[in-house]
Parts: sequence; C-alpha cells; structure tokens
Amino acid sequence: MANEEIFDKLCDSVVNQDIAGCVQLTRESLDAGIPALDIITKGLSPGMKIVGEKFEAAEIFLPQIMMSAKAMSGAMEILTPELEKTRKEGEETGLAITFVAEGDIHDIGHRLVSTMLGANGFDILDLGTDVLNETVVEEVAKHKGEKVILVGSALMTTSMLGQKDLMDLLREENLRDSVKCMFGGAPVSDGWIEEIGADATAENAAEAAKVALEVMK
Repeated sequence: MANEEIFDKLCDSVVNQDIAGCVQLTRESLDAGIPALDIITKGLSPGMKIVGEKFEAAEIFLPQIMMSAKAMSGAMEILTPELEKTRKEGEETGLAITFVAEGDIHDIGHRLVSTMLGANGFDILDLGTDVLNETVVEEVAKHKGEKVILVGSALMTTSMLGQKDLMDLLREENLRDSVKCMFGGAPVSDGWIEEIGADATAENAAEAAKVALEVMK
C-alpha cells in the first residue's frame, strides 16, 4: 500500500470514529517505516481537522467528536514513544504552558500540540481543559523571568473569544511582555491573532512546534 493511501485510510479512520482501525493502521504504518511525525501530520491531523469542521457545521455532535478523539488518542499512545526518541536535547527552548480555553473541553488537538512541543525540547506545563483565564495568568506570574510561551487552543468560536480577554488580563497584570502567546484551533486565524495582540498561530501540531521555536528565538 502506497504511503498516500495509508494516510487517507488513517484520516478516514479518525473521521469515521474507527478506534480499532486507527490503532491497527498506526501500527502498520510504523512497521512500514513511515515516520511518526508523518503519520500524525499527513494522516491523523487532517482527520481531526475534518472532524472539527463537521462539528462547527453542526454535521456531527459531541459524542462523535469524543469517539474520533478516542481513535486519535489510541494512535498517539503508540506514536508518543516514537516522538520522544527524536526529542531535541541540548537547546534551551523554554517552558510551554498549554491549555484549552474556559468553556471548551475538546482536548485532542491540545494534547497533540503538547506532545509535539515536548518532542521539540520544551518543558510542558499542561493545565488541561476548561481553564479559567485567571488560572493561566497565575501560572505566568509564577514563571515570570523565565522563557515562557502560552499555547492555548479553542475548538469553538465562543471559547476563542476568551483569548482576547486573556490578552487583556495579561496586560492589566503587567505580564504581557514576559510571555509569548500562541493560540490555535479551528476558528483561529492570523487576523484574529493580530486583532488581540498575540504573537502567533499555527494550523496543526507539527507547525505549532516549529512556530513556537521561531517565536522563542
């Protein structure tokens, strides 16, 4: 089976909430010598992107999203150890504080981004899902003076709006200049990042790691 066909099948397994199929395809992909990063960025992540778009269009609902997330999680359990083998050592990249915005519990993209950041040398402080902006700001204050990047995600437009409130709160607490801020998620755009005064966004987890490294230079 050609790699492109494998990637298409991986994508379909996520979209179709085929947990067992997704896990089996992931194992077969690794056995075929396909790098873990390619399995994620060319197979699994496109599937989750489609799932997110279907959710935004009200074509699927939370139970379907959770099943797709389980399929991806099963694959990531296999792939994470492979990513760790390629973790970049020796370069101080900084601390990534990762979280999903208040009112949002969709964490598969968030967990994937955290994994990719860790594989690229970041120390990870994962605050989880449905995180209050005040909690995020408290953590930034604790690590003031260190190399820190906030990496927040939001799948829904309603939770995305909280990113602007977070940026305002950081400014009120005189912490904005002490931290880099990167946000992602289906509704997030370059225009939104510019509007709220954040530093960057990325379309997928692999790109997020690259962008974070650039931002922290």
